[in-house]
Amino acid sequence: MATTTTPKTDNQLRMRDGRILGYAEYGDPDGVPVFFFHGMPGSRLEGALGHAAAVRNGVRIISPDRPGYGLSTFQPKRTFLGWPDDITQLADSLGLHRFAIAGISGGGPYVAVCALRIAPRLTRAVMISGVGPFDIPGATEGMSRQNRMLFAASRRAPILVRIVMAFMAQGMKRAPDRFMERMLKALPKPDQDVMADPALRELFKQDALESMRPGARGAAYESVMYARPWGFRLQDITMPVTLWQGDADVNVPVVMGRYQAQAIPNCDWRFFPGEGHMLIFAHMDELFALVAK
Repeated sequence: MATTTTPKTDNQLRMRDGRILGYAEYGDPDGVPVFFFHGMPGSRLEGALGHAAAVRNGVRIISPDRPGYGLSTFQPKRTFLGWPDDITQLADSLGLHRFAIAGISGGGPYVAVCALRIAPRLTRAVMISGVGPFDIPGATEGMSRQNRMLFAASRRAPILVRIVMAFMAQGMKRAPDRFMERMLKALPKPDQDVMADPALRELFKQDALESMRPGARGAAYESVMYARPWGFRLQDITMPVTLWQGDADVNVPVVMGRYQAQAIPNCDWRFFPGEGHMLIFAHMDELFALVAK
């Protein structure tokens, strides 16, 4: 097992359709491979959150930018169903036949669609604080007002979302520290406690800036993808899926987690009392020990 390793953060792969897919690598370069799917907005730099734990547990993290984020080319008219092919192209380029996947927050549906479409290539699939479908009864019950407004607009007025995201990107680039302070104040106490770590706040700031490097179009487009029908059914997933969620989460309310736990036929779920959206930081070693099995 590697004891020291230098992350590779600016890798690029040219896809078959000519797009560029950016990705970073963290953890143990000789370890068990796990593809890590970032949140929304987010970037490949989120993989750094698990670097030390991945090294300790013998895990190699491959963290791709989704289209329109970071180094990855925006892809018009994309759907969730296109993501498994992106992942298999990236895995093939790295010589990986089988691998695990894990996704946090907005990365959750991408774990689900890969579990549906490329199950034979997956050793494990883990959803952490993963956003669920919005077309279920009471989907936004317990969700923060800011998120409820964003996703309501995403369903009904996508152009408005693009404008809002553009203003957000500009504010983030002009005054990133002020942007982070506003974001932190809006978090519930469990997440504020996690984000009290200055190093973690700095990492999230850099991730937010990188997510908007190409502009806000990727985030605006993806918010609409979440809010509208996904184009696949959780009930059709046949492989085992692990789901973790905090019951104090207001970014992705617990009702979404409970629905997904019931809808996925072979779901091993855990709901963490009193923990919020960022529960993963208290359980990073547990996650990588799980995917390394």
